[in-house]
Amino acid sequence: MVLRLVALLFLMGSSVNGEDWWAFQSIEKPRPLPVEGADAIDALVKAGLTTHDLQPAPRADAGTLIRRLHVDLTGLPPSFEAIEAFRKDFSQATYASLVDRLLESDHFGERWARHWLDVVRFAETNGYERDAVKPNIWKYRDWVVRAFNEDLPYNAFVRQQLAGDEIEDRTEASVIATGMLRLGTWNDEPNDPHDYKFERLEDMVDVVSTGFLGLTVKCARCHDHKFDPIPQRDYYRFAAAFWPGAIEPRDRALMGGPSAEELGMKDVFGWTDITTNPPDVHLLINGDPHRPGDVVQPGHLSLVSTLDKPLKSPQSSAQRTQRRLQMAQFITDPRNPLTARVMVNRLWQQLIGQGIVRTPNNFGLKADPPSHPELLDYLAADFIDGGWKMKRLIRQIVLSQTYQQASVHPLDEQQSTVDSSNRWLWKMNRRRVDAESLRDRLLSVTGELDLRMGGPSFYPVMAPEVLEGFSQKDKAWKASPANERKRRSLYMMTKRHLLSPLMTAFDFPNTERPCGKRDVTTVAPQALSLLNNTFVHERSEYLANEVMQANDQLDCQIQLAWRRVLGRDPSSQERQWAKTHVVEQTAHFTARSAVNPDLLALASVCHGLINSNEFLYVD
Repeated sequence: MVLRLVALLFLMGSSVNGEDWWAFQSIEKPRPLPVEGADAIDALVKAGLTTHDLQPAPRADAGTLIRRLHVDLTGLPPSFEAIEAFRKDFSQATYASLVDRLLESDHFGERWARHWLDVVRFAETNGYERDAVKPNIWKYRDWVVRAFNEDLPYNAFVRQQLAGDEIEDRTEASVIATGMLRLGTWNDEPNDPHDYKFERLEDMVDVVSTGFLGLTVKCARCHDHKFDPIPQRDYYRFAAAFWPGAIEPRDRALMGGPSAEELGMKDVFGWTDITTNPPDVHLLINGDPHRPGDVVQPGHLSLVSTLDKPLKSPQSSAQRTQRRLQMAQFITDPRNPLTARVMVNRLWQQLIGQGIVRTPNNFGLKADPPSHPELLDYLAADFIDGGWKMKRLIRQIVLSQTYQQASVHPLDEQQSTVDSSNRWLWKMNRRRVDAESLRDRLLSVTGELDLRMGGPSFYPVMAPEVLEGFSQKDKAWKASPANERKRRSLYMMTKRHLLSPLMTAFDFPNTERPCGKRDVTTVAPQALSLLNNTFVHERSEYLANEVMQANDQLDCQIQLAWRRVLGRDPSSQERQWAKTHVVEQTAHFTARSAVNPDLLALASVCHGLINSNEFLYVD
């Protein structure tokens, strides 16, 4: 309430200084705090519950927890056998052991890389009319997967993406990481090349400032920021870090970036300076490229006053300006109050379902204030103290009782009247699986999922009606061979102007701008997609065939279908419903002279299971 009042006074033009905003203050661990790690998380959450006279939910059962952990840490469902074994030996020790195994799984990096790819607007094509594929940009995706799997400290994770070409221990991998700066759209025929140069610059400012700092710095391109203490001059000081790069229109084959010679290596889609003596950066009057104002010296954001200083000029022998490296050092300096807060909030959001700050890309004065400010600062300080290790923080969160709560509370009706949005975390948030996890689940439960990692992306089959309107359909989209199309969704081609309808139906994000939090909608096209999509029907038939091959008894087939899809045995009522349905559907398909009526009838049962809320949601 106090934070909201501060924001209101600022917006009304009072004397409140934007620099006094909570997000711009130094990070301090709450004191005294007699416990650390997961226990500290629970203590700080419990304090909020007590203040609002709320009781935490009981611990979820073993089956729920193993499903939750698998989906959150790897994006893949556990097998029926794994669930049963976990139930039989359920304890806090076996729970912790499972957490450690999943964190060490290669699938951990695949799951968490996808979250980061949203933040940096990852796609593999340029957008605009031709929407050409960016060569080798898939290597950036694979770099992110490895970074998470190898537990690359977050400060190094930031540094390599911003300046992997400028660091002392430069490698091919670190230069690949700079592909983050080139992930945005690129127009090879802009109407006004001079104007477009500043559009590209704005894209880089936007992804770096929102992604790493949780600030909408791009709003200050034309004027002082209307809400946050970011003067227009700071926009251009910040943007100057990218100015020595290939901002100018260049050969179309280079796709708006440096050449292989300038980059110093082949087959890498990265970023680097193309000059150590760039022209001056001018503040643009009203953001108009044709109205240059005063020269602006490269520097940091002045709102972080302890780190506010101009950038150093490179030595005469330097091959690069090191402006981006200095920016990375500013962002990852432990004294920077934003960086750690922003990242721990992202990690918390993915595990709990809502961030402590529910506006993950905006920590400015228009942000939603943190529900648990002391918890946010504890996690941020501990993140830095722990060497910026992301796995360590994720482990602490999932070991907490807050994470292990049930999503249904005995006092649900009563406590919902106090906190209907679960802001104070009195129960776990129930979440629908995202688009990638849904597709991966479909392939996993049928046994078809190809777990090969890395490499060029595959093109799924695209329905003919999706390609209507393209004059050259074969050039617009060509499906990969069948043996390539059952890999994890992370490796699916993301073509900006031609996305999979199944993925977009389940809220795959717009890739033109950074996405800090995906929309989660419940709309009719989702049900229609699952009921009618060819890919989904193929999975139902494949699964039915698998269970029929495994056993010729209908009772056993039904049991196996439940185990494969839902990870449990059917109840007696569900078993009877399924048997009745199979008998009726067999008669229906026989009357229509369908081929394999028994298979189609059982596939209908499998299809119903795939469409169930139990399959689509994580409790």
